[in-house]
Amino acid sequence: RRVRVSSGINAEYGGLSVCITSPAVFSATADSSPERHAEIAEILGGKEVRKEDAGAALSDVLRDYLDDLGVPDGLNALGYTNEDVPALVAGALPQKRVLCISPIDTSAEPLAEIYSNSMKNY
Repeated sequence: RRVRVSSGINAEYGGLSVCITSPAVFSATADSSPERHAEIAEILGGKEVRKEDAGAALSDVLRDYLDDLGVPDGLNALGYTNEDVPALVAGALPQKRVLCISPIDTSAEPLAEIYSNSMKNY
């Protein structure tokens, strides 16, 4: 199913976009709760994780799962480039019900960084 977002960019299933951006998202949110991020990384990865490594560890574990499941390798694999980041951000900013529960700043700049860091995952 394809949907047209307000920016005019076609997007695949919402779940796929969540999967593809998850490593960058959890890397960005790790400082908000390193203990929880470390715990999740340990549960999913089966290894002990230091709090200060939580974001990277969780992102790496998620990349491994995504790769094993055959999830496309980042937004580039869906046809997006860094030139699309402003439009992706413009499409995300109106999603207040999702953004308002984020533990990090969800203004345009941090969202752009997440999209940029999601172009290639493996």
